[in-house]
Amino acid sequence: MPSSQPGKTLQTATVERRDKTWQRFKRKKRGYCSLILFLILFGLCLLAEIISNDLPLVIGYKDKIYFPIIISYPETTFGGDFETETDYKDPFIMEKLQQPGNWIVFPLNKYSYNTINLEISGAVPSPPTSDNLLGTDDRGRDVLARVIYGFRLSVLFGLALTLVGTTVGIVAGAVQGYFGGRTDLLVQRFIEIWGAMPELYLLIIFASIFRPSFLLLLVLLSLFSWMGLSDYVRAEFLKGRNLDYVKAAKALGVGNVKIMWRHLLPNGMTPVITFLPFRVSAAILALTSLDFLGLGVPPSTPSLGELLAQGKANLEAWWLSLAAFSVLVGTLVLLIFIGEALRGTLDPRKN
Repeated sequence: MPSSQPGKTLQTATVERRDKTWQRFKRKKRGYCSLILFLILFGLCLLAEIISNDLPLVIGYKDKIYFPIIISYPETTFGGDFETETDYKDPFIMEKLQQPGNWIVFPLNKYSYNTINLEISGAVPSPPTSDNLLGTDDRGRDVLARVIYGFRLSVLFGLALTLVGTTVGIVAGAVQGYFGGRTDLLVQRFIEIWGAMPELYLLIIFASIFRPSFLLLLVLLSLFSWMGLSDYVRAEFLKGRNLDYVKAAKALGVGNVKIMWRHLLPNGMTPVITFLPFRVSAAILALTSLDFLGLGVPPSTPSLGELLAQGKANLEAWWLSLAAFSVLVGTLVLLIFIGEALRGTLDPRKN
């Protein structure tokens, strides 16, 4: 019984320390509210197919329930003549579905990111209307739907690039800082040479050779995104490798990987966590810039950068630039507020 008490005490102290850190973060009202708002917006955009889609959510037809948003049904299912997928904007199909006893439930916005509104009377881009709340782009696609899907794509790309870059940066910085000496010198020289590579030119070259895609951009940007973080991790490991508890662990025969993972890494995570929101915002900006230049995702993919490029090409269509600019600036402001709150929470000089 007495032998288990120190473990329980250490575990309790760890939990209490985490609780105190979270309470300190909650006292940063601006950062805490920004985190809650960002999570709500991101959670809603993960349900983009339910919020904005040209497919009905649920259909009740002849005492049967259908879910077109999940399953593709042929036109013959609803009294049509063809075996092709049902066009739910076809007046003939809508007349069948609106007969007595039948019912249909559409999403809040009846357009997907690639749906073209064929009922526009004027030229495109068309201004905001009750049907297209944020107007349409130069191809007649709903801007609100493209903003929703584009925001989701940007945040997912930012999170993925941050995860990959942070992982590689932690590994590189940990190896440099822990082993030091010749290992540190060689890796540092490699980082200097690799950092001097013209990143934009490489992206242009690869974009001309390969078909642009989400995965290709993630791989190319990950090759460079890890270097900034590795310096901070390297400094933490250089500082911690000479501490007494690390020397004691080595004397007891504990392996290098175990020492790095269990002892040094937890104590060196403060700069990593602090910089995470800023790295996500930088990744979102990078994707938006590449899409604006035409070097990002394919043209049909919903993107904030592509929407900004359309606004530049159609200066009279103010709603294009305003929608993309507002979403982009709002996202970056929220992430910056979260990062500032984390930095203030984890700053040892203030705690």
